[in-house]
Amino acid sequence: MKRIGLLANPTKKRAAEVLNHIAGAARREGLDLLADEDTALLMDGMKGVGLGELLDRSQAIMALGGDGTMLRVARDLDGRDVPLIGVKIGGLGFLTSVLEDDLEHAIRCLARDDYVVETRTLADAVVLRQGAEEARYRALNDVVVRSGDSMRILTVNVEIDGDAVTSYVCDGLILSTPTGSTGHSLSAGGPILTPETPAFVLSLICPHTLSSRPLVLPDRSEILVRAAHRSGECLLVVDGQIGQSLVKGDGVLIRRSPHGVRFLHLPGYNYFSVLRQKLHWGGSSM
Repeated sequence: MKRIGLLANPTKKRAAEVLNHIAGAARREGLDLLADEDTALLMDGMKGVGLGELLDRSQAIMALGGDGTMLRVARDLDGRDVPLIGVKIGGLGFLTSVLEDDLEHAIRCLARDDYVVETRTLADAVVLRQGAEEARYRALNDVVVRSGDSMRILTVNVEIDGDAVTSYVCDGLILSTPTGSTGHSLSAGGPILTPETPAFVLSLICPHTLSSRPLVLPDRSEILVRAAHRSGECLLVVDGQIGQSLVKGDGVLIRRSPHGVRFLHLPGYNYFSVLRQKLHWGGSSM
């Protein structure tokens, strides 16, 4: 790695300090840095470039913030095969694997091409309206169809590979990637999938029956979700960040994206160590 792109969440209080720390370490290791315009404003003597130029010219992207920053940058890559490494500045940080204390070590590892590469699955969600594509979204974590009014419930019809599954009465439905299995899906009672698991998880938000349980599906499946009956607004929410309102008759077709995103981790990274730390698991850590 010789040229690293920097994308930071400027609302993080320590973002400027961390960015300038990275800049100093990069100079010592002979690395070139690029920063988008908002990130460059936080750095001493850095001139920003447009987002597209940064993504096209960088050999790796360092995302600074929390998991929300990682989700945004993974979406911004839009199919570019540029690896992504996350630096945690506050927050829970399931996706950001570099702590502030590890910054010097992280820069040395990037300069020496000494890192672990992990490919994460992305999901594509297509909004179908009157049989035609209305919009398209890409998710690293999850695709959610839910009521726009917390006091209302939905009846959601689900088809998998063209076969009708059932109708769910619930507050919403979550279709999660393995990466997203530790997010909203986990809070709704879904299982944890390791990142390399070739599967999706379908979980319900407050189902109105005791018989509904999370469903694990092979990620070669195509899942069609349609809100059949509702008494209020229905929303599509992708990675908790973007989406749109759905009108009567809309369907959301979800499938594995042909593109993934590559994560870079420091040597010695272990997914189960992350789970033990973030989920406060007790017992043996051997």
